[in-house]
Amino acid sequence: MPTDVIMPALGMAQETGKVVRWHKAEGDAVAKGEPLLEIETDKVTVDIEAPADGTLAGIRAPDGAEVPVGEAIAVVLAAGEAFAATAVTTLAAPAAAAREVAAPEVAASARTGRVLASPKARRIAAERGVDLASLAGSGPRGAIVAADLGALVPAASRSNGVGSVWRVMAERTTQSWQTVPHFYLRREIDASRLKSWRDAARAKPGGADVSITDLLVKLAAEALRRHPGVNASWNAGTIVPGERINVSIAVATDDALVVPVVHGADALDLAAIAARRKDIVAASRAGRLRPEDVSGGTFTISNLGMYGVDSFDAIVNAPQAAILAVGRIVDRIVPLDGLPVVRPMLTLSVSFDHRVVDGARGAEFLDTLASLAEEPAGLVA
Repeated sequence: MPTDVIMPALGMAQETGKVVRWHKAEGDAVAKGEPLLEIETDKVTVDIEAPADGTLAGIRAPDGAEVPVGEAIAVVLAAGEAFAATAVTTLAAPAAAAREVAAPEVAASARTGRVLASPKARRIAAERGVDLASLAGSGPRGAIVAADLGALVPAASRSNGVGSVWRVMAERTTQSWQTVPHFYLRREIDASRLKSWRDAARAKPGGADVSITDLLVKLAAEALRRHPGVNASWNAGTIVPGERINVSIAVATDDALVVPVVHGADALDLAAIAARRKDIVAASRAGRLRPEDVSGGTFTISNLGMYGVDSFDAIVNAPQAAILAVGRIVDRIVPLDGLPVVRPMLTLSVSFDHRVVDGARGAEFLDTLASLAEEPAGLVA
C-alpha cells in the first residue's frame, strides 16, 4: 500500500501548515527518514522526513500551499506500486509559487540532489545561485550549514529582509500580545546555592556543559509538578491540563527566535537535561529541528543573562500559560541579619496568561520556584 505523507500538527492550536518547498520531485527515490519537504507552521519552519522507502508520487500541495493538518499531501510508493493520477486534486498555491512549479525542469535543475545541507543553507544557496556540491560542510556528518555560506558574501551586502521563520515569530508574538491577558510577577533571589550547584555539576565527569539554564529547567519542572495548574494551556475557551511537563527553551538563531522542547523534563536528571539542551540548541542554529523538537511544550524559559541583561518581561508563548524570563546573576549588597553583605542575586520574572492562572496561584508557583532555586537540596543529582 502507498504510504501517505501527512501535514503534521505540531501544537494544539495549529490548524494548517504551509509547504515552503519540496526537497524531492515526483518520481524521485526517497529513503525513510531523509528530508522530504520543508513546512512552516505557527511554531517554526522544519523539515518533514519521508515516512517510508520508495518513490515520491501524487504531490498535491505545491510550494506555498496552505494545507489543513492531518491531510495527505503526497504518497510514497513501494517497489512495484503505481499511483492513480486521477485521484490527485492539487491544492492552490500563491501565484508566484504556481509559476515556479509550472516549470519542473527548472525546479529539477535547482535541486541539490543528495548533498547533505540544512534547510537554511539550501535557501541561502538558492538565493545566491551557489552550488552546494561545491562546498565543504562543517555541520554534523559533513552537512552544509548557513555558516558555510556566510563567508561567500561580504556582510555589508547580505540581505536584511524578513525570512519566513522571522515572519512566523512576528505573527505569533503579535497574536499572543493582542489576545492573551498578561500579568507579571517578579522575585529577586540569592543565587549562591544555584551557582554552587552548577559548579558542583560541572566538576563531575562529563558535566562541563551544565548551565544555569539547565538548572532552571530542572527547577521549573519540579515547580510545575507541584503546581499543575500552571502546566496548562488555554484552548477554545477552556483550560487544558498538560499531559506531561515539557519545558521549552527560547533559542536565538540567525533567522529568528525558536523554542525547542525538553520533553518530560521532570523525569530527567541534570545530565540528561544538559545533553538535550545542547542537542536542541545546536539543531536550532543549524536549521535542522524536527517536528517533534518543537511540539508539546507546556512552559517556556527565556534566558538573556549571557547578554548582560539584568531582568525583563517576556511575552507568553501561547497557548502555554506562563513563561519564565531570567537575566544575569549580579553581585549586590543586601541585608543579612542586620548587616550589609554581598550576594550573587538573580531576578526571576514570570509572565502568566490570566485566563489560566490567577494572581494567587501565580504567586504560589513563583514562591516554590524561588525557594527551590535558593535551596535546591533534594534536586541536586
